[in-house]
Amino acid sequence: MTTTSAPTPATPSRSRRVIAISLAIIAALVVAFFAFANLYADFLWYDQLGFDSVLITQWVARVVMFVVGFLGMAVPVWLAIQLAYRLRPVYARLSSQLDRYQEVVEPLRRLAMWGIPVFFGFFAGFAASAQWETTWLWFNGVATDVVDPEFGLDTGFYLFAMPFYSALVGFVSAVLLVCLLVTALVSYLYGSVRVGQRELRISKSARIQLAVIAGLYLLVQGASLWLDRYKTLVEPGDRITGPGYTGVNAIIPGQTILAFAAVIVALLFFVTAIIGRWRYPLIATALLVVSAIVLGIGYPWVVNTFQVQPNRFALEQDYYQRNVDMTHEAYGVDGLEKQDFQAVTDAEAGQLREDAATTAQIRIMDPAIISPTVRQLEQYRGYYQFQNPLDVDRYDIDGVSQDTVVSVRELDLAELGAAADWQNSAVVYTHGYGLVAAKGNDRTGDGDPVFLERGIPASGFLSDQEDFQPRVYFGEYSPTYSIVGAPEGSEPVELDYPTGGDGGGEVKTTFVGDGGPSIGSVFNRLIYALKFQAEQILFSDYVNEDSQILYDRDPLTRVQKVAPYLTLDSDPYPSVVDGRIVWIIDGYTLSANYPYSSTVSLASAISDSSNPAPRFALDDINYIRNSVKATVDAYDGSVTLYAWDEEDPVLQSWQNVYPTTVEPISEMSAELMSHVRYPTDLFKVQRTVLGIYHVDDARSFYQSDNRWQTPNDPQADSQLQPPYYLTMQMPGQDNPTYSMFTSFIPSSTGGNARNVLMGYLAVDSNAGAEAGKKAADYGKLRMLVIDADTTVPGPGQVQNTFNADPLVSSQINLLKQGQSDVLNGNLLTLPVGGGLLYVQPVFVQSSGATKLPTLQKVLVSFGNDIAFEDTLNEALDALFGGDSGAAAGDDDVAPTPGATPTPGATPTPGATPEPGTPTVPSDEYQAALQDAQEAMLAREAALKAGDLAAFAEADEKLTAAVEKLIELGALEP
Repeated sequence: MTTTSAPTPATPSRSRRVIAISLAIIAALVVAFFAFANLYADFLWYDQLGFDSVLITQWVARVVMFVVGFLGMAVPVWLAIQLAYRLRPVYARLSSQLDRYQEVVEPLRRLAMWGIPVFFGFFAGFAASAQWETTWLWFNGVATDVVDPEFGLDTGFYLFAMPFYSALVGFVSAVLLVCLLVTALVSYLYGSVRVGQRELRISKSARIQLAVIAGLYLLVQGASLWLDRYKTLVEPGDRITGPGYTGVNAIIPGQTILAFAAVIVALLFFVTAIIGRWRYPLIATALLVVSAIVLGIGYPWVVNTFQVQPNRFALEQDYYQRNVDMTHEAYGVDGLEKQDFQAVTDAEAGQLREDAATTAQIRIMDPAIISPTVRQLEQYRGYYQFQNPLDVDRYDIDGVSQDTVVSVRELDLAELGAAADWQNSAVVYTHGYGLVAAKGNDRTGDGDPVFLERGIPASGFLSDQEDFQPRVYFGEYSPTYSIVGAPEGSEPVELDYPTGGDGGGEVKTTFVGDGGPSIGSVFNRLIYALKFQAEQILFSDYVNEDSQILYDRDPLTRVQKVAPYLTLDSDPYPSVVDGRIVWIIDGYTLSANYPYSSTVSLASAISDSSNPAPRFALDDINYIRNSVKATVDAYDGSVTLYAWDEEDPVLQSWQNVYPTTVEPISEMSAELMSHVRYPTDLFKVQRTVLGIYHVDDARSFYQSDNRWQTPNDPQADSQLQPPYYLTMQMPGQDNPTYSMFTSFIPSSTGGNARNVLMGYLAVDSNAGAEAGKKAADYGKLRMLVIDADTTVPGPGQVQNTFNADPLVSSQINLLKQGQSDVLNGNLLTLPVGGGLLYVQPVFVQSSGATKLPTLQKVLVSFGNDIAFEDTLNEALDALFGGDSGAAAGDDDVAPTPGATPTPGATPTPGATPEPGTPTVPSDEYQAALQDAQEAMLAREAALKAGDLAAFAEADEKLTAAVEKLIELGALEP
């Protein structure tokens, strides 16, 4: 019998090992280089902008926190495993099952003893690095000099320290829990803990280790319970944020008792580590759990049910007042100036005489509608575009403040089509050109905007300034990246602007300035070729030693990167400041930890028809400040941050984290001050808060009998009406000023709110024109509380009145003749003439491909009276007895031939009334008007019923009635 030995397995060749190792090293180097390229590109961007300290601070903080988190988890876990293994019983008798476990584990023991701590350490490190901002804020936090009404602690504790302590307690709890689990596992595997025959045996070493860890864990839980006492001040309750009577007298004392009980149980575990008796700590732990149920749930329920609910206001009054006062403070509405307002509803001649300065600046050019008009008139080439909607600003022209509608002319590379190759997209089409500004309160005879600044090359009151720079390299629609710059004397390649008509010439330019990182070196070109995955950057002859690459060009992106702690306003706007086009952006500091302040959803508060779907990292807030005003130069992209609210403790803390990045307000020029304004999103948050918290006392808050809400936009009924900027004079003000306003109607949980005005809120948005100094009244909130005995229609009711009026409807039908659409503009509300005036421009545009909305009519309403005329000036005169006593901004516009009657004020046949004088309507006209109204109602009923024959018959009757009105001279032909 012969045997054959098994073949010897082949040994891998040395060359294969070398190749495999080499490939692995090369792959690792490639990955490392890509990571380095991304980090280095970031550094170049920040360094060029002068904010490299921001990036370095973030890198250092993340690395430090990762190391702390890694070591904080890995070292205790490693120590727990080592102690459990080294102190195992050497001669323990193990079960056969444990023997098999050890056989499996033993070959991997060394790897596991190091790998498990490293594994958990990495997770902890990444978790800790994500908390670096919380840690740095705690370390750099400042006192606010405002104390909470319950514990008497500085509110800075809640803003900065409490979030850090919460994160620290959570981290230490996780570390101890992992240590407890791995200790129990290792002790079981190596016989220190034996379970069998209804018996649990624990060796002395394991007992000490497990008891000490358990005791430490309970000590941390005691600290957590103690911290929970303070957290109650920022937790929403059933009516208010913060503890009420039940919270103060039941929940907080219960948490205090449980915290001390947890410490006592922890001490019992430490005693067990010495004397070896588990009974006492285990019984104490069970009692602690029962106590937590009784003190945390049972006792508060008893107090709430049998004490608070039968006597709610008597017991909760002081806590409601705390909530009202702290909410006012947290949202900056504590300086609200309220005024009872008995609105006049009857329109009389000369009623607007004292409000002439306000009526002169009423904006009839709706920035949300006229963008297509501006585009048609000012685009010049398909590769230009304008913002939609346009922005609102104001300029001082010949000593008079002029409200304007503005937009910069930016690139639209999508319109290049097949010509959008790399050279055109990155080298030739690099920037937009010029800013367009039109009067907000005026129109041409054709209904177009009256431009103050326009054209290519730029012309107007702005470009007449010395050293005006019209080029826009940094904007909201700038290309992803552009390569600019060349040695002096080189032939320009960048398109500056076109000249002549279609196919005309072009003026070219070369960027001069410091706008982006240099890519003059081969290494930097390689870095950005990798970043943008564009090999052309590396090989193109258009890239030279003086080239710069411009990217991250959106103003919001640039400010967010250099100030990551800010939440930015959703509406950046361009202004010309000292000859440069700059983007002005408002930055907010937020918190969700202000004691006794009610929480608001930021996204819901600022969502309206102009901003339908915002999203934020921190949405539920209870503290907000407009702490920073930022500017981005449209030519070179330079970013400047100004400390607008230098008293804001959150900003002060971030300034300690990022020193030298924010300039003091004293550095703001006079011209910049004249263009900054009260921010839109802050005002929206404040109006949301004031819907409930316009009351000052606890009783009014408790009764909830006067809650308000923002009305829906009449043009988008499912969304809120946005606030509007206007130059106006509120009752009690000495002079008109640039302001923002909103209105309130009664609140309704069922969605069927009564659409009458209850309140009117305006804020002084004019920061003044003195360098480094705010105007005294800037940010002053003024509220008109409308007398309940006077019914003033709300925006929805006014819009319905406009739409339902037979004469207005007839004229609208005439405007719709042919291929035309009628667009209702923004419905403005102004406190003039002792009451509230509504103004709505009406635009007409073609329903075809070319959209060119032109202002054709203006609707106005005061009380229950309305007027519908060609110009605002005519409409006001018609509404107020033939002479309003004031002139609107369009008073120089020549009226359209043929008189347009005001509803209810038509001329008597055969009579020639004085301009603007209302006359008594004739019987014939009244009959025709009645026929038109009946025909309209019949037509609508037939349409709803689907009766086409009846619809056609009613339509014929309506046409006949309208023709009769035209024949009488009542309507424009």
